[in-house]
Amino acid sequence: MNSMDSTKGKIGLKELVAIIILNVGTKVADNTPTIFYEAFGTAAWIGILIIGLISLIPILLITKLITLYQDKNLIDIILHLFGKHIGFVLLFTLCILQIFTNINNTSIYTDIIGTMYFSKTPTVVIYLLLLGVAAYGAKKGIEYIGSSAWVMLFWICLSLLVILSVVFVQGEFNQIFPILGTGGLELVKGSYQNSSILMDFLYLALIASNVKSATIYKKGIWIGFVIILLAFVLSLIGYVMLFDYYGVRMFDYPYHETIRYIEIGFLNNVELLFFPFWLISSFIRFAFYLYLGALLFGAVFKIKQFEYVVPALAVFTILAGLIPESSVFSMNDFRVIFLNLITPIFLLFPCLLWITAKLKGDFKNE
Repeated sequence: MNSMDSTKGKIGLKELVAIIILNVGTKVADNTPTIFYEAFGTAAWIGILIIGLISLIPILLITKLITLYQDKNLIDIILHLFGKHIGFVLLFTLCILQIFTNINNTSIYTDIIGTMYFSKTPTVVIYLLLLGVAAYGAKKGIEYIGSSAWVMLFWICLSLLVILSVVFVQGEFNQIFPILGTGGLELVKGSYQNSSILMDFLYLALIASNVKSATIYKKGIWIGFVIILLAFVLSLIGYVMLFDYYGVRMFDYPYHETIRYIEIGFLNNVELLFFPFWLISSFIRFAFYLYLGALLFGAVFKIKQFEYVVPALAVFTILAGLIPESSVFSMNDFRVIFLNLITPIFLLFPCLLWITAKLKGDFKNE
C-alpha cells in the first residue's frame, strides 16, 4: 500500500488544528468567561493559564499513548488495555459524558441565538436549525468537518483579532486590577475545579486514527493548545478592560455583549458583521460533537456504520435540551457543577491509561 492510499480518508495538520480551535477556542464566545469571572474575579486570565499548566500532564500522557500505539485511537487503546468488559464500561461512561456535554452546550448556544439575536423565534426552531445543519456535517464525516473548519478558520480568527484590537483600544487597562482577583488559594482551587474546560483534548484522541500520522496528531494538539490559551488570555483581559469586573459579571455572554457594544468607525450594528462567523463556527463545533457521540455510541454497541446514528443522536439532543428551556440559568448552573464533576476524569483517566500501558510492558516495544 503506497502512502497516498494509507492517508486516504484522513485529515492533516491544518484540518486538525482548525478543528481544535473551532471546538475549544470558541468557548471564549459562550458562557465560559462568565464561569471564570465568578471563580477568579479579575484574575480570570491567570486562571486559564493555571488550568493550562494543570492540563499539561493529562494531555502529555494522551499524546504519548497515541504516539506509542500507532494507527490506534482512544477507543482502540481502551479496549487493548482493559479488555472487552471493562473497556465497555469505560467507553459507555465516556459516551454518556459526551452526550450530556453536547446537550448542555447546545442548549446554551440556542439561548445565545434566541436571547441575543432572534428573540421572537421559538426555541425549538432555533434548535432544529442548529442541530439540523450540525447533523448534516457530522454525517458527512471527519474529512468534511476538518475541511469546513479549515476553510472558515482564517475568517473566524480574523474576526476575533479585529474585535480584540478594538477592545484593547477602547478599553481601560487599569480595570484588570487587582491582578490576583479572588486571591492565590482560591485561584488554584478554582483552576483545578474548572480544568475540564479543556476536556476536549481527551475526546480529540478519539479521532487520532483519522489523522495522517501520530506525529501530525501530536504537533496539531500542541499548536492548538497554545493558540487556545492565547485566545482565552486576550479575551478574558479584553472583556474586563471594556466593561470592568462588576460590569462583565452581569453578562451571561460577554463576547456577544462586546460585539454589540464596540464601535468601528462609522459602522452601526457591528454584531451583524461578526455573528455569522460565530454561527458557522457553532455549526462546525456541534457537527464534530455529534460525530464524536456517534463514534462512541457505535463503539459501545458495535455499530460499524456509526454515521447512521447521527440523526437519532441529534433528535435526542434536541428533545433533552428543550426540557430545561424555561430557565437557561439552570443550564448555566448545571454546566458549572458538571465541569467540577468531570474534572477528576479528565485529570486521572489519562494517568490510568498510561500506568496500565506501563504495567503491561507496552512501552518496552516503543
